Amino acid sequence: MRIIAHLDLDAFFASVEERDNPRLNGRPIVVGSDPMEGHGRGVVSTANYAAREYGIRSAVPISRAWQMSQKALHEGKPEAVFLCPDFSKYSKTSDAVMEIIRKYSDLVEQASIDEAYFDLSYLLDENSPRAKLLEIQELSSGNAFEKAEEICRKIKREIKEKEKITASIGLGPNKLIAKIASDMQKPDGLTVILPEKVEEFLEPLSIRKIPGIGPVTEKKFNEQGIFFIKDLKKYSKKIFEENWGSELYNKIRGIDESELVEEWEAKSIGEQETFQEDTLDIKTVMERMDFLCRSVWRRFQGSGFRSYKNVTVTVRFSNFVTKSRSHTLPKWEKTLKILKIESMKLIIPFFDGRENPKRRLIRLIGVRIEKLK
Repeated sequence: MRIIAHLDLDAFFASVEERDNPRLNGRPIVVGSDPMEGHGRGVVSTANYAAREYGIRSAVPISRAWQMSQKALHEGKPEAVFLCPDFSKYSKTSDAVMEIIRKYSDLVEQASIDEAYFDLSYLLDENSPRAKLLEIQELSSGNAFEKAEEICRKIKREIKEKEKITASIGLGPNKLIAKIASDMQKPDGLTVILPEKVEEFLEPLSIRKIPGIGPVTEKKFNEQGIFFIKDLKKYSKKIFEENWGSELYNKIRGIDESELVEEWEAKSIGEQETFQEDTLDIKTVMERMDFLCRSVWRRFQGSGFRSYKNVTVTVRFSNFVTKSRSHTLPKWEKTLKILKIESMKLIIPFFDGRENPKRRLIRLIGVRIEKLK
């Protein structure tokens, strides 16, 4: 048996902004691109819980978010505050949170900037050095899961006291259950699922709660009268293997043997921009590409990495067809100059017959660096 926790920082980007700007306390906050009074063309990165009451959520078009905010304003509610993201500030806060978690666990998997899994299985062995240390720190008596719950409460309190933000934690016998549980009592929640309660916990949940079941798969299941996890359990293992795979068969029963991966690194650093008007003006596109390269470079300098070996550009046309082109460099590079040169070389073909034979207008461009060290 294992004891695994999953921590998710609540509305992370928006929470950091609210923490650092007291005037925003209690206001609906939307972090993302400039809404430009309903004419912006990016998307919402994060919305706090006050903004979510208006229907504003991550990945909603920023123009739609602005319209939702205006509707709320006309109803006498506070207008949402729209902010551009500050990734360097968010990274600093994330690092501080991960350090807090590592005080209580020797095995931490940082899954993203605002979430992490951590292993508390050492509590199953009262003689483990880590468990003895926590006893010295006056951890109360009880079984292993009770002690793990107390540690999670300590972590939540410390994050709130030191970083002035909240976190939700799920605690269970594996990563799958911990992940699902962390989403059950947001914000500032703690949900504990004991091993013997796993299937009872899962059965009434929507099938969308299972990682890997997205909107398309959900729709297909719904058409067959399958809405809840308990509905899936009526099918035999053989039917699962023939239609959906044995992995899903295990997931709906809360079975997950995946290990924590301690080392986490950003796979890439990138920026993108949606134009206010579709264009094929090379001067405009190149100016914005230069700006994006400099933005990527600033984030790269603050990331702790020293070099990169791959440059990728992305172009989305007016018909929403999206293409990406990459170049792996012959050696590790360390300069903004090389990033600019390579990105320009990659994007030029999108202005002629090589990548754009129908001369479609460009809606979005992006650039990122990969293979970082």
